[in-house]
Amino acid sequence: MNKPVLDHIGIAVKSLDSAKIYEALGLTIDHVEVVETQGVKTAFLSIGDSNLELLEPTGPDSPVAKFIEKRGEGIHHICFRVDDIDVHLAQLKEKGFRLINETAVPGAHGCRVAFLHPAAGNGVLIELSEKHE
Repeated sequence: MNKPVLDHIGIAVKSLDSAKIYEALGLTIDHVEVVETQGVKTAFLSIGDSNLELLEPTGPDSPVAKFIEKRGEGIHHICFRVDDIDVHLAQLKEKGFRLINETAVPGAHGCRVAFLHPAAGNGVLIELSEKHE
């Protein structure tokens, strides 16, 4: 099993128009997608081998909308790319880490994703992502 790598940093925004600051820095939006299972519209901007993922809520009841209401716009999560998400989730659960998703769910780019509770990540929401083969 390979070591996880940083896939992206998710940033909660009220509108994807927030990308203007990143575009002013020379970044471009590579991919926009609605992820129904998470209630968000996402925009990915490449930065080297990683990405920024802007997360715009698609409705007032989405987790990102609730995050923005409670904490305001800003860093929402960090995502690690893994080669076998099921093995990672089983190992984390066995070690007593609190999981939001005990099994992977569909995510952006056709990936399988799962979130760990912020309590497991020192207050940081952690996402694991396995690329679709």
